[in-house]
Amino acid sequence: MITISRLYDDYDTAARAVADLERAGFSHGDISIVANNSEGWWGRDRTSGRMIDRDGDGVDDRREGADAGAAIGATLGGVAGLLAGLGLLAIPGLGPVVAAGWLVSTAAVATAGGVAGGIIGALTQAGVSEDEAHAYAEGVRRGGTLVTARVPDGERARAEAVLDRAAVDIRARAQMWERDGWNRFDPNAPAYTADEIRRERERYRSRL
Repeated sequence: MITISRLYDDYDTAARAVADLERAGFSHGDISIVANNSEGWWGRDRTSGRMIDRDGDGVDDRREGADAGAAIGATLGGVAGLLAGLGLLAIPGLGPVVAAGWLVSTAAVATAGGVAGGIIGALTQAGVSEDEAHAYAEGVRRGGTLVTARVPDGERARAEAVLDRAAVDIRARAQMWERDGWNRFDPNAPAYTADEIRRERERYRSRL
């Protein structure tokens, strides 16, 4: 088995990638997702009347999420996949996240055991290079969503074809951060605020 990780700028795009992986026959037990929740979009009171529009398309993300969930359920024949197991937790340096899957369990164990930066340890233990692990963790800290899948060696190309459709170019993104003075993910750094995440996303859009 090999590990493939990809970063997405928003949860909805990552959720579609997860659904596509499951539809392609990859087990949800081998897929993990970690999404930043500093904006409080997950689990927010649905009766508040306040629109949540992380992707800036003018449509409430909760409606999009419900629509996506219905579509995923139909696609998978009603079988509960990875996204059905999402839950809230906190990971050092990332702040509040919505997550599910094997990587999250590994990171939680590492953190509970006193290992700083549990997400870095979980990724590198799974075979992700240290440089990329730091970049992926920083991407989540800045508002992104990480999808990680364990796949048989012979299925690598097929899994990458699914995950690459809308993924961030992590090397280019890390180089952009480095020009601003970033070096490595710091689990002791303060989590990004909702306003900081919105500004960060605007930077990415301006470079498209």
